[in-house]
Amino acid sequence: MQYKADSPDDYISQLPEDRQGPIKKLNNLIKKNMPKGLEAGMGYGMLAYYVPKSIYPPGYHCKPFPPLPFINLASQKNFIALYHSGLYTKKELYDWFVSEYPKHCKYKLDMGKSCVRFKKMDDIPYDLIEELLGKMTVEEWIDIYESAVKNK
Repeated sequence: MQYKADSPDDYISQLPEDRQGPIKKLNNLIKKNMPKGLEAGMGYGMLAYYVPKSIYPPGYHCKPFPPLPFINLASQKNFIALYHSGLYTKKELYDWFVSEYPKHCKYKLDMGKSCVRFKKMDDIPYDLIEELLGKMTVEEWIDIYESAVKNK
């Protein structure tokens, strides 16, 4: 679901009551632990944590105007989604996350390429997400991104 929001606070205020708490907690956790150099704001109708143009002027290759996305957080119809580009682009990080997830959550991992879906609001593995946030630097993300774009 996309919300018409100009700021993270505006986005959160539009969410159903049962989603506001978990999204606020995740947003605060991400802002506190995100890799140095990222900025928080809105992007693609979601909460966004991105590499600002001051660090990476080319921006996102598909649309050069916005900054380079790295992490997004969204409330979808049936779940909360955490998008982490490192999970999609770095196999070692993906493998680590998949192996660690069962140690932190009693429900089966529901995951797409870079999207982790949380359907049970009372069983979001906040400690695992905090650990994930420290596994990739902005510089590493830019290097991986540039090598992927140049190889296309």
